[in-house]
Amino acid sequence: MRRKQLRDNDPVIMTVQQHILNEQRKHSPRATGAFSWVLSGITLATKMTQAKVRSAGLLNVLGDAGAANTHGEQQQKLDVFANDALIHCLGIRESVAILASEEGDDAVTFEGRGEDGKYIIVFDPLDGSSNIDVNVSVGTIFSVLPMPENYDHSDPSSAVLQPGARQLAAGYVVYGPSTILVYTSGHGVHGFTLDPEVGAYILSHENIRMPAAGKYYSVNEANAHTFPQGYQQYLDYLRRGGSGRQYSSRYIGSLVADFHRTLLRGGIFLYPPTDDYPDGKLRLLYEANPIAFIAEQAGGVATDGRQRILDVSPQKIHHRTPLMVGSRTEMLDLDRFLQPASEPDQNLPLRRRSPATT
Repeated sequence: MRRKQLRDNDPVIMTVQQHILNEQRKHSPRATGAFSWVLSGITLATKMTQAKVRSAGLLNVLGDAGAANTHGEQQQKLDVFANDALIHCLGIRESVAILASEEGDDAVTFEGRGEDGKYIIVFDPLDGSSNIDVNVSVGTIFSVLPMPENYDHSDPSSAVLQPGARQLAAGYVVYGPSTILVYTSGHGVHGFTLDPEVGAYILSHENIRMPAAGKYYSVNEANAHTFPQGYQQYLDYLRRGGSGRQYSSRYIGSLVADFHRTLLRGGIFLYPPTDDYPDGKLRLLYEANPIAFIAEQAGGVATDGRQRILDVSPQKIHHRTPLMVGSRTEMLDLDRFLQPASEPDQNLPLRRRSPATT
């Protein structure tokens, strides 16, 4: 039997699993495959969730679940489903030692894992879930951290409290007109679109780079009067074209959707401190860190207004933070408004490489 030879112009289909394995062979030749097995659990859970999202209007999965999460926010039925799907799909992977969810009070551990448990997975199971009833894009955000060598086994949350610079991988899934997975393992950012006919994420956006500048800014302007003065001045600067560029405002209210547009089109996303949330509202571990890791790997910048997001040391698993993320041009402009006049030479952080996965 003669084997078919692929021609140079023949399309090559690359699934996310194939891509991860290729990246491991290239950057971590001694990898055991445990990391790719963990990520397969994440992709399986997101496929389960997208199936529910796409049929939400036909199934009894819309509306409140009748309970509040640890932050006092009303849980949606799909919040609960997405959270349970991730815990199930990741909990059966022996290499997962600890799970931490935005929806949970504490970190989840698994008995008998011992030295087999080498990864910590933190996630926001359904970001923007308050929009689901009105058919607006929502998503899942995740981050993979290494298990520290020494930690207090009586307090698993202490193992989770690592700065974002220690992330091994991070990503998000947007459930929109199509379902797209964007992820990085410290070697660039890649996007995969779910092909519903074959049930696999297929490489569709290779080596994503955030534009150096954009024409959109994204912020909840209804709260602008409660932002610190520097942010108010910066927004006025954007509106009146102070940089010589004309900007448009785009705000969905779903972090993954707003950031995905910023990643592809450039510009800036802002979630500053407010009077009600002087320390910020977004969760450092579940939202800001993975988004910041992706942004930096794509050539963008992410800060809390004072320092690089990935350098912030979390004090608790539900640590909140402001988040400003976007193209280098807009972020450098913002920095000029936020830095005191006595510190004119303080620069935004440069992109740094994160540890390789194993």
